[in-house]
Amino acid sequence: MRRSRADLRQRVNGNLAFRFAHAGLTSHAGLEFLRRYLHGSGLIAVLRQHVATVPRTDFGAARMVLVLLALLISGGRRLRHLRYLDGDPLVLRLCGLTSLPTARTVGRWLRAFRVRHLPRLHALNAVVVARAIRATGTRRLTIDVDGSVVSTGQRVQWAQRGFNPHHRKVPSYYPITAYEAQSGQVLRVQNRPGNVHDGKAAGRFLRELLAQLTATLGAGYGREFRMDGAFCRRDVLALLERAGAEYAIKMPFYPWLGLKACVQATRVWTRVTATVSCAEHWLDVTQWDRRLRVVVYRTRVQHITKKNFQLDLFDPDDGHYEYSAVTTNKTLGGTALWAFMCGRGTHEQVYGELKHGFAFGCVPTMRYAANSAWQILSVLAFNLVRGFQLATTAERRPATRKRRTLFRFETIHTLRYLCFGRAGVLLHPDGYATLDVGPTSAVAERFKRLDRLLKAA
Repeated sequence: MRRSRADLRQRVNGNLAFRFAHAGLTSHAGLEFLRRYLHGSGLIAVLRQHVATVPRTDFGAARMVLVLLALLISGGRRLRHLRYLDGDPLVLRLCGLTSLPTARTVGRWLRAFRVRHLPRLHALNAVVVARAIRATGTRRLTIDVDGSVVSTGQRVQWAQRGFNPHHRKVPSYYPITAYEAQSGQVLRVQNRPGNVHDGKAAGRFLRELLAQLTATLGAGYGREFRMDGAFCRRDVLALLERAGAEYAIKMPFYPWLGLKACVQATRVWTRVTATVSCAEHWLDVTQWDRRLRVVVYRTRVQHITKKNFQLDLFDPDDGHYEYSAVTTNKTLGGTALWAFMCGRGTHEQVYGELKHGFAFGCVPTMRYAANSAWQILSVLAFNLVRGFQLATTAERRPATRKRRTLFRFETIHTLRYLCFGRAGVLLHPDGYATLDVGPTSAVAERFKRLDRLLKAA
């Protein structure tokens, strides 16, 4: 039935007066489900076990970690944002506190971190990741390794000028992460000064990553790595081969590699897509004393490419192309390998969600170890939210050649709007604590569904 205009419109006569008195109001009603997930899955006990040796306060190390996780998941980006969460009953229930610590207290606790304390946080994240991977049922790990830039202030410890494409003269950190593409979990993060080379400084990170996978998941999982050209190094290839891992790594067009001669000698190109074709070669790299399988791709473009070092590979009458090359020990053909490498784009989306949704790009202190701990906690918050979705609303989808996530995850921004950031009021009718989130049908439907799923888990 169509309603009249008078029924649709509302007259506003004046401004509302504000009152700041009701103690049961919350802006984060959905955190109750996250609290149930953490307690029901036993992750709170795991948290207490792994942070027992990190710096302590009167609040307790485990509760301080929960405070920062609550801050990051609820959308806070600065330590001073804690004052806007203090008094929220659902945030306090999640942290197990009667009042939140001040930003100064949390800052002092973070500054007490030293590099020797970071392995405990890494171990905690490794347990969370291993549980999520086992829940997906996958037996093959597709691991994307890449670095990202975090701009810092001029006086931040260990911040250096280096590869910072958007702010070239600004000191920065250059953290490296390993992302498991099918389960959607960030396996490991390592903070580094901004002047390091991605591949040159990756050896230790990869060794620690392989040791973590063996310790938490065992040897029954296949491992395949995807990396960009910075990791195309003799030591990286040797490390992966010794570990029995498969790899597909982009190759830079360095003159001493001899890729240009391979391309010029190619007479037959195999079609991959409407604009992409490929050719396979075996390349002898004398400097590395290695024989590599290389698949060269060329993409037809309608303009003169900006990659000027590739312009003279062919006569201009053949058109304009952009070239790339991938070295691999996998048995995939050129078409399947192209799709496999295209799946690396998901890692960039994860970096975007970490920086904009979990404050990964923020620098809370001037201390290197404290900022590294912040990055690990940001990654841990991301993984916990993904694990929460695996236990509740994430829908499985078919596998693809790109090795994308096996489940359809919602971003943290969507989850805050649909669940975590819903308003409510904590009441006690007949002495029982009850959370009232209002009569909106969509909110009631989602909250009832989450309640059923967590009870069945």
